[in-house]
Amino acid sequence: MSTKKEIIEVLRPVQDPELHRSIVDLDMVRAIEVTGEEVLLLIALTVAGCPMKEEITQRVTEAVLSLESIAAVKVDFTTMTDEERAQLRTKLGHAGAAHGNIRQSPFATGASRARVISVQSGKGGVGKSSIAVNLAVALAAQGAVVGILDADVYGFSVPRMIGVDHPPTVIDDSLILPPEAHGVRVVSMGFFVDEDRPVMWRGPMLHKAMEQFLVDVHWGDDLEFLVVDMPPGTGDINISMAQFLPTAEILVVTTPQSAAQTVAQRAGFMAEKVNQDVIGVIENMSWFELADGSRRMVFGEGGGAELAKALEVPLLGQVPLDEALRIGSDIGEPVVVTDPENPAARAILEIAGLLAEKKRRKIRRPELKISTV
Repeated sequence: MSTKKEIIEVLRPVQDPELHRSIVDLDMVRAIEVTGEEVLLLIALTVAGCPMKEEITQRVTEAVLSLESIAAVKVDFTTMTDEERAQLRTKLGHAGAAHGNIRQSPFATGASRARVISVQSGKGGVGKSSIAVNLAVALAAQGAVVGILDADVYGFSVPRMIGVDHPPTVIDDSLILPPEAHGVRVVSMGFFVDEDRPVMWRGPMLHKAMEQFLVDVHWGDDLEFLVVDMPPGTGDINISMAQFLPTAEILVVTTPQSAAQTVAQRAGFMAEKVNQDVIGVIENMSWFELADGSRRMVFGEGGGAELAKALEVPLLGQVPLDEALRIGSDIGEPVVVTDPENPAARAILEIAGLLAEKKRRKIRRPELKISTV
């Protein structure tokens, strides 16, 4: 018969799906009863109605059944008290949030080792969000620990595109645990407002919302990449995010069309003003491949190369106009997962590979010298 100590040891590698820490180390295992070949476990959830309850049950059951002497596992649940949640926040490094203390973004202080990839464009309609989502999923598929922040508050679309089917767990109105889809941790304004309702906020509210998404979200100590889907243009959110994410590496998305390339250039020049690195250009909708294998340049050609030349950075890739990419974004099944051999998927996977090979830039505070004229 297995002992309680043996059961604890097989449970130690089991992580909470939202906290990404061992359920043993987080004191979530409250009771173990062994009766012959059967084990009864009591697990403490962070909040009542935790959306990860079934996932935790599955992980715990599989771990305990790995013991040869155990034939059956029953899992019951309780909920943490307010005091226990406060202790949990302390363990996770979010103790100050519940008490109104000022906390800084871990991405600004150097506390996070994650590389921040900020996906930007000069104008809407160039497929920036589709690129950002598929890029994040592609990085995760290549083995990285990835999060995506939907900073496009007015035009949020990441939850639908990546296929998240539940909102984040919020502990005591001060700690947000991001849901996960396709191996990517996701945060978006779309979780907190109705999808069909407009967000009608001015600059200060937008600034505060972005600050909360960086400070109050438990992205995890193991995060390697944070992909940020930025709003188009060079407005309030873009300025705020330059302050919150001083080490962000900028990817500029454009189409081959000269008008789009000219506007996208502004996003690149803004990065220079706030002392951030533009690391490359991605040209989206580069061509449409016909049945006979020939290519039709629907949006012209050369815009990506011209933009890369103007910004003095490499053109990292050209993503063809493909129906599978659009369909995947509509139904929450990114094409890099559903059809990795698709031409658009291959292009994005190659770009993700190039990013993974680069080294993280050193922390350098932005010197904001933005003209208000």
